[in-house]
Amino acid sequence: PDLPPDQRPRFITNLSGRFESRFVTVEILGSPSVMLHGMEGSRMGIWVAHGEGQLHVPDEDVLEDILVGELAPIRFIDPRSGLATEQYPFNPNGSPYGITALCSPDGRHLAMMPHGERLFREPRIHWPWYPPEWSGLGASPWLQPFVNAARWCHLNSAT
Repeated sequence: PDLPPDQRPRFITNLSGRFESRFVTVEILGSPSVMLHGMEGSRMGIWVAHGEGQLHVPDEDVLEDILVGELAPIRFIDPRSGLATEQYPFNPNGSPYGITALCSPDGRHLAMMPHGERLFREPRIHWPWYPPEWSGLGASPWLQPFVNAARWCHLNSAT
């Protein structure tokens, strides 16, 4: 349902108060997101470059609905433990539960603060570090959301 403006989730100034630009690790969780379909369980690096990436949810009930509805599909994780984190610098904006993306219940809309579009080419070009077994990849795993979106549009367009 449409929420009153004072209850709507939004991204606000990073907890650090600064523009943050760094390579961080995220995990993709199960969700209705069209773009992230089939990527559930992936843990990989991504670029962050923003001053306003901290998720603010003014109403605790709305945050609970987001979590229960699996509408927070990407989380910052501590690369050492693999767990979602609120700890700086692994979570560069201070979002609760490490949340760094929201999607709509129908999966057609995705708002994410990391920049997957900055990593779509083969890893040796866009990544500061990648697993050695990715050396021969022709494209980054971050190309998949765009492939998924194009496939969804093709399958759902009126002919």
